[in-house]
Amino acid sequence: MKSNMGILDRGIRMSIAIVLIILASGGFVIGFWSTILIILGGILLFTGAFGYCPLYSVLGISSCARGKTESR
Repeated sequence: MKSNMGILDRGIRMSIAIVLIILASGGFVIGFWSTILIILGGILLFTGAFGYCPLYSVLGISSCARGKTESR
């Protein structure tokens, strides 16, 4: 699996994921939306941690520096 996310993309995804999870688990958002935020935050955290986004692969997008994709 080749990395298709650059450092900045990964950092932004992980930062947003942490904010979403804190909002949901801290009681700022409740009910159905809390569950949605936790799921979305988990997906962003997972893709940011591994540097691979399946949607980017389907759409042919890569935010890595050109010619510097890493194999994982």
